[in-house]
Amino acid sequence: MANAATRIVGLDPGLRRTGWGVIAVEGARLRWIGHGVIAPPEAAPFAERLLALLEGVAGVCAAHYCDEAAVEEVFVNMNPASTLKLGQARGAVILAPARAGLTVAEYAPTMIKKAVVGAGQADKAQVAFMVRRLLPGAGDVSADAADALAVAIAHAHYRTARRAA
Repeated sequence: MANAATRIVGLDPGLRRTGWGVIAVEGARLRWIGHGVIAPPEAAPFAERLLALLEGVAGVCAAHYCDEAAVEEVFVNMNPASTLKLGQARGAVILAPARAGLTVAEYAPTMIKKAVVGAGQADKAQVAFMVRRLLPGAGDVSADAADALAVAIAHAHYRTARRAA
């Protein structure tokens, strides 16, 4: 189908909670498809938690017939051990759509906020508010899922420019 909508999965990686959000993009029109959180068992060994993230994201991509993926870049934290673990979780999250053959784009938090809110220093409440405005079908959205939907919206906004570059 020449005019079929493109489905984008946005991912907000975290070791405890990884938010995901799927939208459909048709021209300038955005439509909410689904959202949620993947939460590996906190008591599980580290490798099993990473595997749960990989399998969870792979399941989301397959269940929602995603065409493209976008992931929030990791921010550097004061605790090097936490930053390293988050980086490993992010790696598991990125591998799932890549293994499924999806292109994976990465965006800095400021780029995501600018695309969704119009200001790179917006707070989480402003991002969640705009996600609800841009995707009214989403209803109430947890913070992690709102962030993931924001990543998908940012990718929908920036993807044309990325292809032209």
